[in-house]
Amino acid sequence: MNALPDTLRAVIAREPGGPEVLTLIERPLTRPGAGEVLIRVAAAGVNRPDLMQRSGIPIPPGITDVLGLEVSGTVVALGSDVVGVAVGDRLMALLNGGGYAELCVARADQCLPVPAELSLIDAAGVPEAAFTVWHNLFELGRLQAGDTVLIHGAASGVGSFAVQCARAAGARVIATAGGAQKIAMLEALGVWRAVDRHTEDFAAVIEACTEGRGVDVVLDNVGGSYVARNLQAMAMGGRHVSLSFLQGAKVEVDLQTVMRKGLSLTSSTLRPKSPEEKARLAACIREHVLPWLASGQVRPQIHARLPLDQAAEAHRLLESNANLGKVLLIIDALS
Repeated sequence: MNALPDTLRAVIAREPGGPEVLTLIERPLTRPGAGEVLIRVAAAGVNRPDLMQRSGIPIPPGITDVLGLEVSGTVVALGSDVVGVAVGDRLMALLNGGGYAELCVARADQCLPVPAELSLIDAAGVPEAAFTVWHNLFELGRLQAGDTVLIHGAASGVGSFAVQCARAAGARVIATAGGAQKIAMLEALGVWRAVDRHTEDFAAVIEACTEGRGVDVVLDNVGGSYVARNLQAMAMGGRHVSLSFLQGAKVEVDLQTVMRKGLSLTSSTLRPKSPEEKARLAACIREHVLPWLASGQVRPQIHARLPLDQAAEAHRLLESNANLGKVLLIIDALS
């Protein structure tokens, strides 16, 4: 660790506000502790929780104010009690924060090896999506081969990852997005039916496509008025999983529909989960999702790769909802 720098460049929000408050600063280097590794960051993913943190929504106590919940890079130092990771390993990591930086500390048990077939830069678009999709779509949604799944916001980073994982698992995918470019992207990913939310009623499309049966699983990031329509479009015994609530978290649910169809409604959020739970999820992803990445069945869809000093532009792009896939910040372009 003697060759490591004493300081690093990182991005914080100097105050709550819009993208313009993001500031590139210099910080002392944090050394890895027990069970941790230090990663020279190749790239960091930009996610909606980063936008929320920037706008002033409080972060959990003890978390760094440096933004960034996922990175890819190379291990440059190990803390004590680290097993199965070595200096020089190419990893992608889920973080509680600190990813928008030249170096970051990560828990070793929340790191994943980067398959040889995946570029180290693009691997930064995997962790947040993989943890979110595995837990919500497969554990809570209990998706299995032969199911039909409805995925809203499917042209996003998480949505496009979910589409590919669902197809790799043998499910039929109906996916919604807005506009011709996003619909073309979903069709290229092999969805059974892409629904343009600007011009089509997804509930009516599902009624026609499934001959009135409905979908087995809904992965919803919209909330609001979509929830009632989702329930209308679900099959008997269907599972509804909420990821986020872009149209609002307060919804009106017809319990008669829920009871008549035997539906289940559930939700989760990743950041507050315990380190032990995240480690458990990482082990599941190594077993089930990494083979799909290695085989090329699943790939992070990358919309833009911007340098660290353009973090504000990356946030503007994500807020515009114009992205097709992930937005990444490149920290070490030579990776």
